[in-house]
Amino acid sequence: MSCNWGTELWDQFDNIEKHTSWGIDFLERYTKFVKERAEIELSYAKQIRSLSKKYHPKRSREDESRYTWCVAFAATLRQLSDVANQREELAENLNTQIVCELARYTQELKSERKSHFQDGRRAQQHIESSWKQLESSKRRFERDCKEAERARHVSDRIDLENKTDGEKRCSLKARQTAQQKQQAAEESRKDYVTSLSQFNQDQHQHYHTLVPVIYQRIQDMEERRIERICEAMRSSTEAERKVLPVVGRCLDAMMDAAESIQPRKDTRQVVEVFKSGFDPPGDIEFEDYSTSMRRSISESSYLDNRTENRRHSRKLWPFIRKNKLLTLLSSPRQPPPPPPTSPSPGGVANSPQSPPPASREPITQRLNDLMTSGSRTRKQCLRSIKRGLSLKLGSSPADCSHLPPEQRRKKLQTRINNINQEIQREKEQRNALLKMREVYEQSPQMGDPSSVEPRLEEVKHSLQRLEEELRRHQVWLSEVDSRMSDPGPRQSGGCGLNSQGTTPGSSSLKQLDNRSPASRESPDGSYTEDQNAELHFKSRSSEFDEEFDEEEPLPSIGTCKSLYQFQGQNEGTLSMVEGELLSVVEEDKGDGWTRVRRNMEEEGYVPTSYIKVFLDSSAKGFVQSSRLV
Repeated sequence: MSCNWGTELWDQFDNIEKHTSWGIDFLERYTKFVKERAEIELSYAKQIRSLSKKYHPKRSREDESRYTWCVAFAATLRQLSDVANQREELAENLNTQIVCELARYTQELKSERKSHFQDGRRAQQHIESSWKQLESSKRRFERDCKEAERARHVSDRIDLENKTDGEKRCSLKARQTAQQKQQAAEESRKDYVTSLSQFNQDQHQHYHTLVPVIYQRIQDMEERRIERICEAMRSSTEAERKVLPVVGRCLDAMMDAAESIQPRKDTRQVVEVFKSGFDPPGDIEFEDYSTSMRRSISESSYLDNRTENRRHSRKLWPFIRKNKLLTLLSSPRQPPPPPPTSPSPGGVANSPQSPPPASREPITQRLNDLMTSGSRTRKQCLRSIKRGLSLKLGSSPADCSHLPPEQRRKKLQTRINNINQEIQREKEQRNALLKMREVYEQSPQMGDPSSVEPRLEEVKHSLQRLEEELRRHQVWLSEVDSRMSDPGPRQSGGCGLNSQGTTPGSSSLKQLDNRSPASRESPDGSYTEDQNAELHFKSRSSEFDEEFDEEEPLPSIGTCKSLYQFQGQNEGTLSMVEGELLSVVEEDKGDGWTRVRRNMEEEGYVPTSYIKVFLDSSAKGFVQSSRLV
């Protein structure tokens, strides 16, 4: 069957026009469909990414990296974010490769269709005008023929009635009129024949030449439109198929993450994290109250120790009355010592203490800043109060003696590993500096060898400090290991009486008071000695830390170099050696002290006159804006 529109649809101009218009409408509708689908894909990707970000840990926590189910969930969230990326890429491909191209092609198609149908209308108008001319000549020919026939009949009738001279003259006149009408009819006949021939020629050209060419162009245009829709559907499918392998790999990674969860390993990890290393308490012996003996206090009795602690427990610092809290925050500190005349250790250690200045103490100043500052600096003031108060109350001891034996051993081992890594980095830096100095010595044009000496000296001091710290931690670790391997003899029965029959509780109380700090540890990891006020300070500091455990450390606003050696004998101060580089955390607030930090762990105050401060340019602007607020 022929499928040529020019020959098969030669009389369906209006229907072809309607069909092609509907085809363009369909193309626009499909373009809108792809655009909305791309918007849905983009919205889905944003929601998935937002969901992944919402449930992803804000920062790496040790607990979440310790258990397999936490690690698996974090991996699932990362893969989900990758899936969102692929969906975004799909939406971008749909917009750039399909929507934009179809919109441009639609405009071109409308312009082409308009041109083709204008040509068709012109051809239709031409054939219609030729038809009208033919009809006009035909009607004129018909009219002239009828008038010539009537004139001939009149002339014949007059000839038959030829009687008088007057009638003869009328007959002659009628004959002449009939001849004129006959000639006009003959001319109309010729015009009609000419118009008919011209119309037949135009009609043949219209239906066999013009219409087939125009309709063929319209048919080609329609086929190109359908082919473009086919290509768009194929492109959208290919764009989605392109992201499916990546999405499949993400799903496989999610499955692997789920398979990597190990319940038994996680339960063992709980033991590793919370194991204290204490032995369970022994049996409690019978106490005969019928005698005059008082109840003996057992060193290994966890219940007695817990009762003893509860008897002497106090309220934590947030529940102290206002006047006590302000007294705690505004306790006087010693003023910084003046700089020595010579940078000798003796001059620093034995420097006289000047009278206390009238300036406010830093923590009190921070509290007042908190009350009067805006929202921009309130968070920083809270962090400063927290750190300053922790220095006053007393932070955790360096040897981690406040922890249970097992936890203390793990903490010390972690510190030793970190110190070893720092020592390795410092050694690598020292070797690099030595090589640089050697290169400078061999090729003086590349640099001055003496310019490396200050940095080498700093690395040397840093190595000495790290090695000393490593030895100190190793001694503490060996002490913990020795105590865990040899816990010492335990009394049978847990609360057993002494063998000499002394008054129950008298020798036990003496032993309890004379025990070393390590032997005063209870199964919960705290000291049971009531006379030691450090317990209350630590509890207050730990409670305060829990309120701010989500806060990040204060950022460094610059660096400083120590000009003299300083021995931090007061609580809250930090010792330093001459030429040491430290990070500046807080500027001098007028009291002569500057807060510095060493290795992100040790932090304290040093005299401002003992250091040379180098503030960052960005930090200066931030400090100034904070003060303005």
